[in-house]
Amino acid sequence: MIGILALVFAGLAALLHVYIFVLESVRWSQPKTWKVFGIADQKTADATKPMAYNQGFYNLFLAIGAIVGILFWIVNGVGDVAGRTLLIFSLGSMLGAALVLVTSGSKYLRPATIQGTLPLIGLVLAIFA
Repeated sequence: MIGILALVFAGLAALLHVYIFVLESVRWSQPKTWKVFGIADQKTADATKPMAYNQGFYNLFLAIGAIVGILFWIVNGVGDVAGRTLLIFSLGSMLGAALVLVTSGSKYLRPATIQGTLPLIGLVLAIFA
C-alpha cells in the first residue's frame, strides 16, 4: 500500500512539474502566466523569457525522471533498484529545488510549498515502501 501511495504522489509531483514547464517554457509571454510568477509587465516578461524557458526545461527533466522511475517500478515491481533509485533521485531533486526557492526570499514560501509538498510526500513514501 505504501508503494502505491508513493507512486501516486510521485505521479502528481511529475504532473505538477510538467505544468510548471508549460507555464515557464511555453506560455511565459502570456499575461495570465507572468502574473502567476509576479512579473509586473510584458517588458519584464520578455526580458526574463530566456531564463524562464531554461528553468522550465529543468522542471520537465525532473518530471521525466520521476515518470521513468515510476514506469520502472511498476514494470519490475517494488524491489526494482533502478526504478526506486531514479524515483528517489528525481523527487529529492524536486524537493531540493523547492528548498532553494525558499532561500530566494520569504515571498517564495508559498510557491516553494506548492512545488515541494508532493515530492516530499512521495519521497518519504518511496523510501519506506
